[in-house]
Amino acid sequence: MGYPEWHARGLPIDSSPAGLSETSLAPQQSKPLHGWAMIWTFLGIFAGGIALNLTPCIYPLIPITVSYFGGGRAESQQKLIIHGACYIGGLAITNSVLGVIAALTGGMFGSLLQHPLVLALVAVVLIFFATSLFGLWEIRLPYALSQAASKTYTGYMGSLFMGLTLGVVASACIGPFILGLLTWVATLGNLWIGFLIFFTLSLGLGLPLFFLALFSGQLSNLPRSGEWMLWVKKLLGWILVGMAAYFIQPLLPGTVKVFLLSAVALAAALHLGWIDRSRAEFRGFDWLRIAAAIVGLIIATVLIGSWLMRGPGLAWQPYSESLLVEAQRLKKPVILDFYADWCAPCRELDEITFHHPEIVKQTKKDFIMIKVDLTRKGNPVYEDLLRQYRVRGVPTVVFLDRQGKERRELRLVDYLPVDQFLVRMAAIKSK
Repeated sequence: MGYPEWHARGLPIDSSPAGLSETSLAPQQSKPLHGWAMIWTFLGIFAGGIALNLTPCIYPLIPITVSYFGGGRAESQQKLIIHGACYIGGLAITNSVLGVIAALTGGMFGSLLQHPLVLALVAVVLIFFATSLFGLWEIRLPYALSQAASKTYTGYMGSLFMGLTLGVVASACIGPFILGLLTWVATLGNLWIGFLIFFTLSLGLGLPLFFLALFSGQLSNLPRSGEWMLWVKKLLGWILVGMAAYFIQPLLPGTVKVFLLSAVALAAALHLGWIDRSRAEFRGFDWLRIAAAIVGLIIATVLIGSWLMRGPGLAWQPYSESLLVEAQRLKKPVILDFYADWCAPCRELDEITFHHPEIVKQTKKDFIMIKVDLTRKGNPVYEDLLRQYRVRGVPTVVFLDRQGKERRELRLVDYLPVDQFLVRMAAIKSK
């Protein structure tokens, strides 16, 4: 027996027993990305879009595309801007539609991600696409489709068409990365985020060409095509490997999770910085290799260092009725955490908020901390708890006052930073 997905944020909860239908408990999907994590994610995706321009399928086309915008026809700046806007618009339409479709079809992932096989399958798919970027195989579309997409049309509609069909023309290089990103977006199950992710990718793909068209006299300064573009493909492949490692984390023990991501970052640094023998005729490429290696080493060091320096977390106790009775006898409030290993916000709460020294200190003295681990289904006691507290997704953190009654306005259904969690703790202690 399971329970329905969390209601959309802002909608009332059905308080009747009928509101708990026989569907699967799912992770909260209202805010899959938030705060600095969202900002850095979008910056990374924008940078990924720029990097796609440096792949062997797109880079050689840059002079042709820019010339089509008008760089070789002395077009007015106003017309160049319109051509560039049409091109970026075509990119945005194609990619954003893909993002929305992935998010729509990804609604099923909310209830499936509790199954280890699904997590493993997502990781395998990402690794599969990464091997294409490493050069082990290549996506080949039907010849007729490639020919139709490579046709040129005049005017602003021609620029729009070029943007719409870039993914088809360059599918051998950018297809694996786009498909890997679609796999990730599907797991988020959020239409708005899916749209924004692929819109941001489109801006990264289109803006460099837009600015080159405005300053087309600088085209001669671009580096020549060469094997360095294969290095860029491998860089994108390592990004997909990192995403695969993220998805497989819930299946691994705590220490192995950290060392896996660190190992991926370290392997990427060694491969991109030293092992790979790609060369380029321009000096900046050597600095690019060094920068990529340094970034990988920094990521590995930060992951290991933060794990080693992290203090003890909260002293959670598994649920039992006697603990609630004891809490009422001692007149202590209770924090009840409904958790699952496959839930990303749950892990974020555990690794950041619930490891903060001030929160650990206060809970030791003033609270009873109970964790309900829903990673595996089938525990009848936990199923009764889900019905009793009307829990419809994870994470859900319930605050019980000194009399054992829930303060519903304090209920938490997503990741919450330390300062805001402390406010909730102060509110429940004051009653």
